[in-house]
Amino acid sequence: MKYRATVLPVSMLLVTVLMLDRPHVAQATDALPPLTTTTLEQWMASLSNWGRWGEDDELGTLNLITAEKRRQAAALVTAGVSVSLAFDLAKEASANNEFPLEHSLRVHENDGGVFAEDTYTLRYHGFAHSHVDALCHIFHQGKMYNGFPRSAVKPDGAEQLGVQAMKQGIFTRGVLVDVPWLKDLPYLEPGTAVRVEDLEAWERKTGIHIASGDVLLVRTGLYKRRHEVGSWNLTERAAGLHATVAAWLKARDVATVGSDGTNEVFPSGIEGMPFPIHRLAVVALGMPLLDNLNLEDLAREAQARKRWTFLFVAAPLRVPGGTGSPLNPLAVF
Repeated sequence: MKYRATVLPVSMLLVTVLMLDRPHVAQATDALPPLTTTTLEQWMASLSNWGRWGEDDELGTLNLITAEKRRQAAALVTAGVSVSLAFDLAKEASANNEFPLEHSLRVHENDGGVFAEDTYTLRYHGFAHSHVDALCHIFHQGKMYNGFPRSAVKPDGAEQLGVQAMKQGIFTRGVLVDVPWLKDLPYLEPGTAVRVEDLEAWERKTGIHIASGDVLLVRTGLYKRRHEVGSWNLTERAAGLHATVAAWLKARDVATVGSDGTNEVFPSGIEGMPFPIHRLAVVALGMPLLDNLNLEDLAREAQARKRWTFLFVAAPLRVPGGTGSPLNPLAVF
């Protein structure tokens, strides 16, 4: 059975979610409200965008990036300064990089010329490589976004919701929510949950309203902490979005969200459910996710310019049936 949005308005659902969270606001930032798999199931149904853009839609929330939104985003380019939001692909194995890039190169002669050629082997999902998750990357109860069945994902590629559906790229307004800057901290400690209250406090401080079709980039300072303190296992503790943020993303009609981690707080606070944001965003909302972005260079540029909005551009590889793509997104001021 397909999930369908209920008659309950999203705004009312958001109020309900915030009421659930409110008793914990005054507690430590890593204190999580009591969530259960039953709560998640309710949200999967009530937040669903299935059918919103048609029974056969494979773009999901990228439909929110309209031609007018692209024109507005292009107008944000005034200085002509471009900032990469990706890291170099990691060639060394580590606790957070079980599958490093395998790179081989050969030099050969052909038709009187000498050429160098590469072979790349990369398993990019995980905690190391900057990438986008396509809508066929996550399943819930045997279904993907818009009710497409898990069985549509074959060993040679997905029959629906493959990354090639994003072939026109992502070109829209990017908004950097720098949570450590908001809290006057160098970085968030592992396990800190970023909540709706934090996002709205950032809006009040900057005077910027996160709007329909935006790409929301949430900095936790993960890589600054890693540089200063050292590495740790991100599957055990990591700062990231609290599951209750999903209703807010729906209410604001955000096109996609990315972070310097995997967009998830670890532990999630839901027993046996380590990736609630992935399930709610990718499967229910139809929202591709941007994982493991380099937001440190962007944060420095944004703070120097006192500008938190910019043109965001990303172009995934057109792999038929692919579950995502390595990515080098750009922020252009």
